[in-house]
Parts: sequence; structure tokens; C-alpha cells
Amino acid sequence: MNVKKLGNISRRTALKFGTGVVGTGIAVGIGTGSRATSINEPTTPDQTIQELLNGNKRFVQRKRTNPRQDLARLSEVAKTQKPFAAILGCADSRVPSEIIFDQGFGDLFVCRVAGNVATPEEIGSLEFGTLILGSKVIMVMGHKRCGAVAATIKGAEVPGQIGSLLAAIRPAVEKSAEQKGDRLENACKANVLVQIEKLKTSPVLSQLITEKKLKIVGGYYDLDTGIVSVVS
Repeated sequence: MNVKKLGNISRRTALKFGTGVVGTGIAVGIGTGSRATSINEPTTPDQTIQELLNGNKRFVQRKRTNPRQDLARLSEVAKTQKPFAAILGCADSRVPSEIIFDQGFGDLFVCRVAGNVATPEEIGSLEFGTLILGSKVIMVMGHKRCGAVAATIKGAEVPGQIGSLLAAIRPAVEKSAEQKGDRLENACKANVLVQIEKLKTSPVLSQLITEKKLKIVGGYYDLDTGIVSVVS
């Protein structure tokens, strides 16, 4: 089955989500309709990336506008949502996407997991956030001094399911091992790129990219300055 065919099947599935024929529980619990358009709402992937960076600039300069965070906005998106961007970020408590990008209710579709790794569950969630809800960008955002990446570099012995996270990060550690500079920072940025490539193996996401409806980009958050830089 080719990618295009998979993309078409996904669109029929998306329509069923919206009408309640299939996946009624998901449609009711998450919502799939459109939201009122704000003045500065981006309409293309490039505009979406710029909106994220502009919001981060406001955050860093202490000029946050805290948009769409009042009770009126809460009511507006209570039964429907159309986030303009999706974030695959680390579960680290110091990296809250809505704050560092200065966004509000219903603006961002956020998936967080230690090490910002693209697990099957995270990929499925992001397929939903893009194909069904309409997010125009997925930003995979790593951050400075990521504990999961540091543990992978050390080859730490870990209990439970933590090892599955380190296994997903290990290819990035290996790829960046010979790079000059700070080993941990290099590995954190390499991990962003590794997870992006993993996302691009999704037929759903790759079809949206081919249709120029989606871009997947890398970001790196500096815990000390609050600045998000683009990773490429």
C-alpha cells in the first residue's frame, strides 16, 4: 500500500471522526471543529514557525501578552479545538510550551515525554493533531541539560521502563560522539534530529509534508536564557 493511498484512507477516517461514525469517544473527548480565527493566527507552516519564535521572543524579553488565556477563550475551545502547532517536547517540568511560546488555550497540541522521543504513541498522537486537528507544524523540542540524554551518555542502569527511553535516545548519542564541543549539548541536539527522522517515517505525516500542509522542525530550549533556537 503506497503513501498516497494511506493518506486518502486517513482522510476518510478523519471525516468519520468529525461526523461521529467512527471514534465517537475521541471526537467528543478531544474535539475536531474549527475555532474562531484570531487576528494573528498563522495560515501556513512558515507563518506558524514564525509565530512560535515571535512568542518565544516575547517570553525572553519579558513582554508576554498571555493571549487567549481568559475564561472567554476557555469557553470558546471547551467543545472544539484547532491548534495551529504541535510540540513534541520533553516531560521536564521546566519546559512548559504554552508559557515559553506565549500561547493560550487551544493554540498548541502538546505531547511530552522524557527525552522528547517519538514513540509509537507519540507519533499516533501527532498524526491526530495534524491530520485531524490541523496543526501546520510539529516542533520537536529538546532542551539544555536533558537528564534522559545525560543518563544515556552515562550508560546508566535504570529500573522499570526507563530503559526504553534511553534506547530511543542512544542512536543520537552514537551519532554525535565524535562532534567537537559540549558532548551533552551535541547529543541533545542530535536527538532532536533523530526523532524528526522517526516522525517522517509515518505515512500520514509524510503525506502532509508532501502536500506542503505540514513542516517538522527542530527546536532547542536553553534553560538558562529561555531562548528557543532552531535545530537543523
